[in-house]
Amino acid sequence: MRFFLFPKIQAAGQSPDDTPVYLNVYDLTPINGYVYWAGLGIFHSGIEVHGVEYAFGAHDYPSSGVFEVEPHQCPGFRFRKSICLGTTCLDPIQVRQFMELQSVNYNGDTYNLFTKNCNHFCKDICYKLTGNKIPKWVPFATAFSRNHSRSPQSAMTQTVDLKIVRKGG
Repeated sequence: MRFFLFPKIQAAGQSPDDTPVYLNVYDLTPINGYVYWAGLGIFHSGIEVHGVEYAFGAHDYPSSGVFEVEPHQCPGFRFRKSICLGTTCLDPIQVRQFMELQSVNYNGDTYNLFTKNCNHFCKDICYKLTGNKIPKWVPFATAFSRNHSRSPQSAMTQTVDLKIVRKGG
């Protein structure tokens, strides 16, 4: 059982059957604390739906780099904020099936800091789930990070094979 001190508020015009989709944004570096106010930073991101956060990270194998974590708890990063991006009518099992299908396009050995990273994954998944785009400042990290030598790949090695799990079986 989970207890939320401040429950997530349902948006006006949202059907009771629609589930919010959140973009969870993490600081990739302590520098963000100094430059965030100017709209700059280097960020990791994940998509949260039905109480599960999905993200994409690098590893050396030709298998899925998509993994799941408890919302706001991605290892190796400091949680910054959660942004509601819209809703989906998919139930938890359908979301899991959707993520499993999408994960074949995101193998860990295809991760590239500039062309195929966690922010690209979130941009793609969010659009497919909600029809909405992620905020422009989040993928800005891709261009900004080209001037930095620190690679986030070492922090994003945990992967989980996504399998459909049915209760009682």
